[in-house]
Amino acid sequence: MWQQTERYPDPRVISLDPSFDRYRVNFSAVERLATGFRFIEGPVYFGDARCLLFSDIPNNRILRWDEETGSVGVYRAQSNYANGNTRDRQGRLITCEHGRRITRTEYDGRVTVLMDSFDGKPLNSPNDVVVASDDSIWFTDPPMGIWGHYEGNKAEPELPHSIYRIDGKTGEASLVTAELKGPNGLCFSPDEKLLYVTESRGVPNKLIHVYDVLDDRRGIGRGRVFYDAGAGTVDGIRLDIDGNLWCGWGMGNDELDGVMVLSPAGKLIGRIALPERCANICFGGPKRNRLFMAASQSLYAVYVNTQGVVGG
Repeated sequence: MWQQTERYPDPRVISLDPSFDRYRVNFSAVERLATGFRFIEGPVYFGDARCLLFSDIPNNRILRWDEETGSVGVYRAQSNYANGNTRDRQGRLITCEHGRRITRTEYDGRVTVLMDSFDGKPLNSPNDVVVASDDSIWFTDPPMGIWGHYEGNKAEPELPHSIYRIDGKTGEASLVTAELKGPNGLCFSPDEKLLYVTESRGVPNKLIHVYDVLDDRRGIGRGRVFYDAGAGTVDGIRLDIDGNLWCGWGMGNDELDGVMVLSPAGKLIGRIALPERCANICFGGPKRNRLFMAASQSLYAVYVNTQGVVGG
């Protein structure tokens, strides 16, 4: 059962290596901002509106948490089973929908479909998304959202598990890779020379891969294993400005549920313990120093002594 800690520093923010000590804010605690959802994902912060949007996938909606009042309301009902969200460099909402498409919400609220097929076949169930500084949109497309009727509409996949790129100028879609089993969370390094991707259906272990981004930024080179999560399940990921990888983590194991933090060298240095599996995260707040955590049925946040990379 959740109880707000009365102790500083919060014992749930755990240094696994002395190098993590600098990222802890001693007079901050993990907060449960809201609860009572089914399975939440895809948090994205809107500083201009002082709010956080996040998906409640089985309830087929995008919700809005208001930073000033703490209230939660429906941003979009019938969201086509939205999952991952981010903003493009013009501030517009980009959404992965298990209803087999990638969309952009325009300033006037209209929804533009950016991609719903590849090579004449429908996408599987777009999962997570990031936008690079050249306005290109990179997203993962595993079939988890169409395996049943709980997080989408059951269907047979017609494309392999893939990562795609949508060109920011032409809108042309290209295949980045189809070599991973269940590609899930993804993010760029601060200089955008590296792409990190979680493989959430790897056998026997779940892995985080890292790829060199090609000089023309249109694809990736050969990948390598950045971290072997073993029994853990890694989901959404984001980088801070020092190159540390903050990872949603868990799967019903008290010793794993929450957020794990990896150094640029792939060393496990910190953990934020939560009572629920954390699916996805983002940095927000006016200074990008507040970590928001979408964790199963609840939304959490904690201040940290670093900032998230722009565009994450």
